[in-house]
Amino acid sequence: MTLLNSLFRATVALAAAMAVACGGGSSGGNPPPPPTASQQEAFLDELSRRTFDYFWETTDPQTCLAPDRWPSAPFSSIAAIGFALTSYGVGAERGYVTRDQAANRTRDCLEYLYALPQGPAGQGVSGYRGFFYHFLSLTDGTRHRTTELSSVDTSLLLAGVLFAQSYFDEDNATEQAIRETADRIYRRADWTFFLRGPNDPPANNLPASKGVAMGWKPESGFGSHDWVGYNEGMLVYVLALGSPMFPLTREAWDEGWAARLDEDWATYYRQEHLNFEPLFGHQYSHVWIDFRGIQDDFMREKGIDYFENSRRATIAQREYAIDNPDNWTGFDENVWGLTACDGPGGGPHVVNGVERRFWTYAARGASDIRVRNDGTIAPTAAGGSIPFAPEIAIPALMAMKEIYGEHLYTDYGFLDAFNPSFTFDDHNPNRGTVYPGIGWVGSDHLGIDQGPILLMLENHRSELIWDTMKKNPYIRKGLKEIGFAGGWLD
Repeated sequence: MTLLNSLFRATVALAAAMAVACGGGSSGGNPPPPPTASQQEAFLDELSRRTFDYFWETTDPQTCLAPDRWPSAPFSSIAAIGFALTSYGVGAERGYVTRDQAANRTRDCLEYLYALPQGPAGQGVSGYRGFFYHFLSLTDGTRHRTTELSSVDTSLLLAGVLFAQSYFDEDNATEQAIRETADRIYRRADWTFFLRGPNDPPANNLPASKGVAMGWKPESGFGSHDWVGYNEGMLVYVLALGSPMFPLTREAWDEGWAARLDEDWATYYRQEHLNFEPLFGHQYSHVWIDFRGIQDDFMREKGIDYFENSRRATIAQREYAIDNPDNWTGFDENVWGLTACDGPGGGPHVVNGVERRFWTYAARGASDIRVRNDGTIAPTAAGGSIPFAPEIAIPALMAMKEIYGEHLYTDYGFLDAFNPSFTFDDHNPNRGTVYPGIGWVGSDHLGIDQGPILLMLENHRSELIWDTMKKNPYIRKGLKEIGFAGGWLD
């Protein structure tokens, strides 16, 4: 049992006692008694196994073309591939599969990815300059329609690639092949390509952005935004500055991503932190990097680290749900969590006396900067925050399963999202179902939302992904080039 788990058992008891004292709960009465330690462990075991099975059973074993969503499976997501590659190590450690099974699949996946065609053409290729298009065809792994060459989604893929490189460290032919192919995939990414030149359009309303561009298309060049300000792009810069072949310099971080951090620093629900309304922005980089005790210049000045920042963001979101200032149905101390997810669409409809519109897939969230909320809750918002605040995240997941049952919780764990406020007929039936007395529940699992649940749960329980990535020289180099210091990095 880790120290983190020991602390969790103490804090969850305190949190449960406080919740009873406050008389919270969506039913209006006293909440049920808190789950016992054995009940929590049984739930976490089951959630881990079911979410692992999602990646193992829905991802092609030879190609690793993980579907963006399941069961609809319209195309593959390269970010989901990164989560899948990382999940195989979890499966091996937990005994869900053997190490040989995980290694053989990982080797085949990496070799397939490395062999996919790259080039400047708009079709018939999978990427360019070592980067991959956001979505790929499930048939042949080439670009899906006109999706963009994505710096962040490629980064999520590469994080999974580097995890495989560091995890499979045994002296045999299969694991040696994994390490060598992973190295080739990472080293060929030309990060300098994503820096705008003097003739490229400006981004983020900055006259001369030094940041990494979010996307590029052969038809139109760079999009309108760079990774500037607090968001999930932190991982992009760690990988870019860690590159041995095409590295970016400290200037990209200082005058790109970190240039506007002061604008994002604010207090929301009594939590002072870097604000970013959807919780995925506080989670994705942390899946692979343990930010506890390491600081860059900005966090050194603030006296906290990015882990603590994400903890505060998680607490603030729960406090927003308890306060429920917009009077959505079902929000309370255990039913909360706003992030990017599916939604019912439709409207306007009157809900609790207010006319509302509902979105399909969108980034939902709450912060001091803005609130974007249509009543849709995503279990991954709490699941991806388990290491930050287990005392509130785990009871939330258990409550969602208890309240919404098999409508929300399936053989592959949690479906993507649900909306207790949406009880109407004008939704896309291919994206969800409206159940009497329950509201709308999505019909798909999303790979990029399943991933944080499984991997952050494992970080909470064993720190597997964090400890593995601490051994990776590229991750360590990227962090040090940015200026991170302290803790395990020293």
